[in-house]
Amino acid sequence: MRNLNHIFYDKLTFVYLEMPKFNKREDELVTMFDKWMFALRNLSRLLERPQALQERIFKRLFEQAEIAQFTPEERREYAESVKDYWDYYSTMKTAHKKGKAEGLAEGEAKGRAEGRADALKEYACRMKADGMAVEMIAKYTGLSAEEIEQF
Repeated sequence: MRNLNHIFYDKLTFVYLEMPKFNKREDELVTMFDKWMFALRNLSRLLERPQALQERIFKRLFEQAEIAQFTPEERREYAESVKDYWDYYSTMKTAHKKGKAEGLAEGEAKGRAEGRADALKEYACRMKADGMAVEMIAKYTGLSAEEIEQF
C-alpha cells in the first residue's frame, strides 16, 4: 500500500467550494470573493445585475451569461455581427494608418521643398551681399530677379 500523505507538488493546490453552503444575501457581500460566490450561485435565478455586482468584471460575466442562453440561430447571428464589427474596425484602422502614412509622406515632401527654398534664398542673399550680379544669382538659384531684389 502506498503512503498518500506526502506532498506531490508544492505549487499545486486544490480549493473546494461548497456552493450550497454559501448563503449570504446581496446586502451581506463585502469581498470580491463573496461577490463571485453570490454571482455564481445565483446566476441562473437573477433577472438583472444586482446593485452589489456593478463592477466592470461582473458586467462582462452577465453579458456572457446572456449570450450563453441564445438559441443556436441567435448565437450564429451574434457571431456574425461580432465578425462584421471587427472587419469594419480593422478596415477603418488600416485606412487610418494608410492616411496617416500618406499625410506623413506629403508633409515630409512639403518640408523638404520649403527647406530647399529657404536654403536657395539664403544662398542668394549671401551672393548678393558678396556683390554678385542679380542675373548670375538668378541663373544659379533658379529664383526670379524680383525675389532676389527683395533681399
